[in-house]
Amino acid sequence: MTNYSKKMIIPDELAGNRLDLSAAKIFSEFSRNRIKSWIKDGSLLVDGQQLRPRDIINGGEIIELQTVFTELTYSKAEPIILDIRYEDEQIAVINKPVGLVVHPGAGNLNGTLMNGLLHQWPDLNELPRAGIVHRLDKETSGLMVVAKTHIAHNSLVRQLEKREVTREYDAICNGVLTGGGTINEAIKRHHVNRKKMTVRDDGKEAITHYRVQHRFRAHTHIKVSLETGRTHQIRVHFAYRRHTLVGDPLYGRLMIPAGCSSKLKEALSVFKRQALCATKLKLIHPLTTEELIIEVPPADDFKNLLSVMQEDLSSNEE
Repeated sequence: MTNYSKKMIIPDELAGNRLDLSAAKIFSEFSRNRIKSWIKDGSLLVDGQQLRPRDIINGGEIIELQTVFTELTYSKAEPIILDIRYEDEQIAVINKPVGLVVHPGAGNLNGTLMNGLLHQWPDLNELPRAGIVHRLDKETSGLMVVAKTHIAHNSLVRQLEKREVTREYDAICNGVLTGGGTINEAIKRHHVNRKKMTVRDDGKEAITHYRVQHRFRAHTHIKVSLETGRTHQIRVHFAYRRHTLVGDPLYGRLMIPAGCSSKLKEALSVFKRQALCATKLKLIHPLTTEELIIEVPPADDFKNLLSVMQEDLSSNEE
């Protein structure tokens, strides 16, 4: 548990504003909803008095916040090696490997990214989900941004809500695409298989943009960017278009092209995950407001599969 105490004089330029709005500017490291709850429970006082969030302040009063942060995550810290691609006092960007679960859950209480984050930065215990603001599926590799402070957490959540964070992926799908485009199809939990998502008119808005990088004999390497961030969004959208991601165990099946090389047949047979890597992340730094762009190459197994597909294409053209 961590004690927090701060007292200051309300600046005159905030005179005439509501208390909750003024307090949000004074204690900018916290969300407005959290500040409103502190006003209501008496943790935030003005001149020693408990007011209502909508009460108007005059400027010059003494505002005081005293509260206690309890640990918001209950996972134990574990020494898990993290591939840190960017770090400062506010945020960290992690290149998550294939096979690493992000959050603890049923059957995965230990050995998750969260466990590793808590070992690397113990203070993340004071943040929701140890600073994790978005996620990747277990078998999807690539970049994730983690908040290290309340200021960063609030900023990143707002950026994600406003769709100001750009996430770009490399993917390999079955079939040869003629060109890029946009998939705008709502997504909702499957009504029978609760592990799956599906395209449904009554689902949540989901928008996926894609462009072709390389065409092979029976596959396409694509770059994908998300305008929204629904569960399994890329996997569901390309399955809906009948171009499932290579290796996807949930939405697809093993597809071996007729006449392909024995090497490609073997590579496809042993590729047991969705061919999807989060390779580019663009966001606004929570403190400096500068644009940050972090990029990584796809995972080694993904690059190897591309190489084998290229060999198969070249041998077929000879």
